[in-house]
Amino acid sequence: MNDVWTITRRLTPLRRLAVLDLINRTEVELGREALDENRRRGVIHDWPGEHWLKEDGGLRGYAHVTDTQVPCVEMCGGGLDQDLLAGVLAVHPVVDWWLRDSPGHAHAMRTIRLMTRPLPAPRVEVPEGARIRHFRPGLDDEAWLALNNAAFPDHPEQGEWSQEDLEARTREPWFDPSGFVLLEIDGELAASCWTKVHELHPDRPGEIYVISVDPRFQRRGLGRIILSEGLATLRSKGVSTAMLFVDASHESATSLYEHFGFEVAREDQILRFYA
Repeated sequence: MNDVWTITRRLTPLRRLAVLDLINRTEVELGREALDENRRRGVIHDWPGEHWLKEDGGLRGYAHVTDTQVPCVEMCGGGLDQDLLAGVLAVHPVVDWWLRDSPGHAHAMRTIRLMTRPLPAPRVEVPEGARIRHFRPGLDDEAWLALNNAAFPDHPEQGEWSQEDLEARTREPWFDPSGFVLLEIDGELAASCWTKVHELHPDRPGEIYVISVDPRFQRRGLGRIILSEGLATLRSKGVSTAMLFVDASHESATSLYEHFGFEVAREDQILRFYA
């Protein structure tokens, strides 16, 4: 088999189909996601990017490298390939590598935990003066972006969202505003919980996609309240298992999720390599 990886900035239509087929087959084999959601969306929507391919009578491997200050590599399946690493380091002097379901690696600079719990979950009472409602696309965009970016000022994935980022996700087939819960206090947006049902997964889990509390309203227990509302929304859709991803270094968020009965199901790691 040819182990040479090649690089391209744009996938041809046939290669796009081959990459999506490889991602889908890999997910069936592994029983979990094979590639980060945004990277998969980039293939689906034909966004330009740094695509690495290993072909030998067909597509045998795929990886995506982000156009960020420190490029981040993820290979379909979430593994580590030394030939690919050598090829990427010949182009970039330093890279981060997303390694899924492989804890304890010596090069790890971040650990990201997948946590799950069964539903239903205990409800938390909404305090007097607080209002729960659903997100209204086009009307709540500006207020929600301000809330989210204030809640995650330094987060590499969840911070610095733009209007374009939000609109791209609300146009996705899975988007459902009834699963996007907002909490207001005195007419101001104070917290939110955006949920996502993985309809194509055999177990149909529900994900706490983005949860945020405005720093001005912290230390009022709003994280517990809005998480409870998000879990109740998932349960109302017939979901029996909730899931979420959290950075292991985020101790307060981890404590909140553990309080709600979430347990670690898997650990992913981000490794840093230098040429």
